[in-house]
Amino acid sequence: MGSKLTSRKADYSKWYNEIVVTADLAENSAVRGCMIIKPYGYAIWEKMQAELDKMFKATGHENAYFPLFVPKSLFEAEEKNAEGFAKECAVVTHYRLKNDEKNPGKLMVDPAAKLEEELVVRPTSEAVIWNTYKSWIQSYRDLPILINQWANVVRWEMRTRLFLRTAEFLWQEGHTAHATRAEALEETKLMNQVYADFVQNYMAIPVIQGTKTASERFAGAEETYCIEALMQDGKALQAGTSHFLGQNFAKAFDVKYATSEGGLEYVWATSWGVSTRLIGALIMTHSDDNGLVLPPNLAPIQVVIIPIYKGEEQQILIAEAAEKIKLSLESKNIRVKFDNRDKFKPGFKFNEYELKGVPLRIAIGPKDLENGTLEIARRDTLSKTVVSQDKIVDFVQEQLKQMQGDLFDNALKFREENITEVNDFEEFKHVIEGQGGFVSAHWDGTNESEEAIKKATKATIRCIPLNNVEEEGKCVFSGKPSIQRVLFAKAY
Repeated sequence: MGSKLTSRKADYSKWYNEIVVTADLAENSAVRGCMIIKPYGYAIWEKMQAELDKMFKATGHENAYFPLFVPKSLFEAEEKNAEGFAKECAVVTHYRLKNDEKNPGKLMVDPAAKLEEELVVRPTSEAVIWNTYKSWIQSYRDLPILINQWANVVRWEMRTRLFLRTAEFLWQEGHTAHATRAEALEETKLMNQVYADFVQNYMAIPVIQGTKTASERFAGAEETYCIEALMQDGKALQAGTSHFLGQNFAKAFDVKYATSEGGLEYVWATSWGVSTRLIGALIMTHSDDNGLVLPPNLAPIQVVIIPIYKGEEQQILIAEAAEKIKLSLESKNIRVKFDNRDKFKPGFKFNEYELKGVPLRIAIGPKDLENGTLEIARRDTLSKTVVSQDKIVDFVQEQLKQMQGDLFDNALKFREENITEVNDFEEFKHVIEGQGGFVSAHWDGTNESEEAIKKATKATIRCIPLNNVEEEGKCVFSGKPSIQRVLFAKAY
């Protein structure tokens, strides 16, 4: 645990990978591009899952589960969606292996076990779900359907990075069906707001809500709403998306409902999702050169208690005091770990929990027993405070709340300092290649200008912010008239 991390300034990408591995969050697996999420990393995902699940259920959604495999004919039904994901699809063609007679002890695909129809391993579940909705929906009385699924998906990525981009990842995907366009659009916006609330209140990451341009939209969507965050290296990260699918999937799968007036109409749809890439966002927004920094609202362990002692007698007395402190904190629903392992010295433990981003560390030794005090260290500021034992519960509650707010405020300050307005393309390139961050610039609304800017700078339009102020100007690239600024950035 004593190894020093590469600094963020020296090599941000290496620093990120080192944190993921040394903080015991995840590691690469034997399958190229797939990761093993370790218990500590999975505990963070479970916290995210639990809080999001409550928010989904509070907005009327129910959980269900749909198959991992999608028959190729179903996958092809909505053409734009199929085209958008085709290059990333893993496909099952056979259902059996057999002994390879030419290579004893080896197995081969049994050519006689070829599937009649290939199965796509789901990159997303719209096709299989809308094929199912066809039998669930007959009348306006069957609507709305508000379903969420916690699942894994496979997108055969060529360039992978732990949590941020892997061939298989965990996520949730919501799929809803509605009687009217207005209701579906309202649902799309509502779920984007749910994501924004979660990311800001639990992850302490400020986000900009907006819509995607046509070229950046989800394949098969009429409109994609998104939340965009800014990482410490000046790159943007799409933290969540919510899609208004119009009637595209209903038409592809012939899903109609009988209206109250007796007519037949196509159903309106939405889908929305966030994934384990949020753990990547968490790492890159708050962490430092000493390791992970976790916001208290999502930290699997909010407080760790580390005993300092010499000899068995001191160990027993300190353990008794530590257990009492642990119980008093747990009575206030604070997540506490008392690390009483005697194989490791306190210094090793301090370093371990600093690297793992535990928000508060309590050290208790013989002098603390005598004086009725404790030393508390905050992970974000690395500051230490000596506190009276009888005031520990109030102090810890106050510090956890303070730290959650400070992490958000610091991230917001960083983002605000890294949004730059530019008015010509030379200035645009200078900011993108130098400072980075979000660049607020005029765009003429054409795909041609958007593509040309991307080709020249690798910067994409991250979003057209909601409640954008109309402002006449000239496109930063083409010089043609523009009615508003949009946000560009290089992105993960």
